[in-house]
Amino acid sequence: MSTASSRMPILRQLLAEMQQISPNERALIAIDGVDGVGKTHVSQELARLAVSLGGRPIARVSIDGFHLPKADRLKAGVGPQGFFRGSYRYDTFRECVVEPVRAGDPMTPGVWDVALDEPVAASKVLVPSNGIVLVDGIFLQRSELADVWDAVVWVEAPFSITVPRGNARFPGRHDADPDAPSNHRYVGGQRLYIAEADPRESATWVLDNSDLEHPILHGPLEDKPV
Repeated sequence: MSTASSRMPILRQLLAEMQQISPNERALIAIDGVDGVGKTHVSQELARLAVSLGGRPIARVSIDGFHLPKADRLKAGVGPQGFFRGSYRYDTFRECVVEPVRAGDPMTPGVWDVALDEPVAASKVLVPSNGIVLVDGIFLQRSELADVWDAVVWVEAPFSITVPRGNARFPGRHDADPDAPSNHRYVGGQRLYIAEADPRESATWVLDNSDLEHPILHGPLEDKPV
């Protein structure tokens, strides 16, 4: 006999708690985690819930819209250090998203199409005065962004789950083993991030997304598990 999914109740709880962050102002909330953990899906789910349940409006941004061009990323190094240190343009993210949101001006949610490796047409989004901006992506609590967030969700699962889950988007191109050579750059870079930033410890919420049907939420008012 299958057990009913607890996913929607958990996401509703998380959304309700998010609604209490800076309730009369615009709030920037990070959906942080490693590749393949489900950050983008969590952000999409929360935004859909916000529409169906009402409450504060939500706008979504992905840090992937602020990649450096591929040539610059590879110039930073093809190993883990290059991936961690040289993937994104954080100054541009702050100029296009953080500063306008804080000032009440329209934000630019992305400047680069990483798949096509070319600029995207500039678009502007005005966030309502009590709106929430959800930003999903990797490395969101590194030093360049640590002061940006009003709250952070750390979405977690072991690499033994996230690597095959993420690589399923690219059939046949990557090994499911986190320690395989083909995963060295990406898994290694994310291990550097975890060691340097300790993102789980500094998050407002920890969402264990290992079991997609039965996620576990640990909030700011309770001790996070070791």
